[in-house]
Amino acid sequence: MPNMTPNKCPMPVQEPDVRNKNFSEVALGYTYEMAVEEAKRCLNCKNKPCVSGCPVKIDIPAFVGKVAAEDIEGAYAVLHAQSSLPAVCGRVCPQESQCEGKCVRGIKAESVGIGRLERFVADYHREHGAEKPAMPTQNGHKVAVIGSGPSGLTAAGDLAKMGYKVTVYEALHVAGGVLSYGIPEFRLPKAIVQNEVDGLKAIGVDVETNVVVGKTITIDEIFDDGAEAVFIGSGAGLPRFMNIPGESLNGVYSANEFLTRINLMKAYKEGTNTPVMHAKRVAVVGGGNVAMDAARSAKRMGADEVYIVYRRGMEELPARKEEVEHAEEEGIIFKTLCNPTEVLGDEKGYVCGMKCVEMTLGEPDASGRRRPIVKENSEFTLDIDCMIMSIGTSPNPLIRSTTPGLETNKHGCIVTNGDDGLTTRPAVYAGGDAVTGAATVILAMGAGKQAAKAIDEYIKSK
Repeated sequence: MPNMTPNKCPMPVQEPDVRNKNFSEVALGYTYEMAVEEAKRCLNCKNKPCVSGCPVKIDIPAFVGKVAAEDIEGAYAVLHAQSSLPAVCGRVCPQESQCEGKCVRGIKAESVGIGRLERFVADYHREHGAEKPAMPTQNGHKVAVIGSGPSGLTAAGDLAKMGYKVTVYEALHVAGGVLSYGIPEFRLPKAIVQNEVDGLKAIGVDVETNVVVGKTITIDEIFDDGAEAVFIGSGAGLPRFMNIPGESLNGVYSANEFLTRINLMKAYKEGTNTPVMHAKRVAVVGGGNVAMDAARSAKRMGADEVYIVYRRGMEELPARKEEVEHAEEEGIIFKTLCNPTEVLGDEKGYVCGMKCVEMTLGEPDASGRRRPIVKENSEFTLDIDCMIMSIGTSPNPLIRSTTPGLETNKHGCIVTNGDDGLTTRPAVYAGGDAVTGAATVILAMGAGKQAAKAIDEYIKSK
């Protein structure tokens, strides 16, 4: 009999006034007993609506059913058949708008905690699983993957399972892409990311770090080295700014730089070589998940006051509801319906304030959201000593500028056929943020999985 409790089992978390002073993981994870009871809330629907909301098409009722039956390793096998990164997805996927958003239990009560169960299963396997993954039989073909973020790792994992010799080229000194440099430790511990990367290495994936494709090697040279196809999953790491006066002042960061210094270069630890400003009054401009990450990180770095400055209202915030709630609990101040117009500096060239205007919402724009309009005579000044811009990113132009025949659109995103990730260059595929612009981890993974299938079909048809 299913467990008909209307609400999902609460996730144990650190207390807000404790966690906003450390970088340890906020969510502590389900116990074995919690996971089994939550799994029993699944109705095992015949038409599996939750699967339709999953970009990588995990058989969710099957893995949840295994947890309910206390076959945790069996549940992991179901997960791993479709996802190379279950411990990551269980932590950072927006389940509320994907699998859990389709859950039948969510119609009259709370959906099954699919993401929490995925995290539990992946963590349990990492801590208790004894068997190492079997090395796939090699098929004699080579494929290259550019970028070791979620799309690249997914493509590499799927291709390796098919028997391809896969080499991943990563520009930074650590694999993981945005999982390593962008998402804070308190949301996604880096040991989790490294474990997922090690799992891919165990099935034969080679990862070469400190390789900047377009500088140290080109795509043409990768083909000359024996690759029969290339997948570009290089992400969207080029930050955008507002182009308002004062953006060149000391104390203005892009969210990418701020988070990279903290996450990848460990600026939050004593004795690290990379500096980051220990500001007291911080304004983060933007309302997405990256803005929440930057604001919550600034608070942990010792800021007394941290503002989220967003030109629309609370209901329009694009960040996950859970991330917004966690930020509010940790003391982040939301200044919505306002927009910066100028960054103010002192005589030494450091940020000392920010001019803003109040906004109101008009008719919906092309995105479907109500368009923000400036209120007349509403200018005010916010006293700050650090400003972090989190208004989006675009793909780095290096690869497209060094690869003849590779077309991009006006936003710098690589153009594909939209079906399987094939670009305008033969045998070159692309997916994730390099194609869509900044989006979610799971959508990037879905693109990597789709491209891996297409590459396999292409090589087999040669």
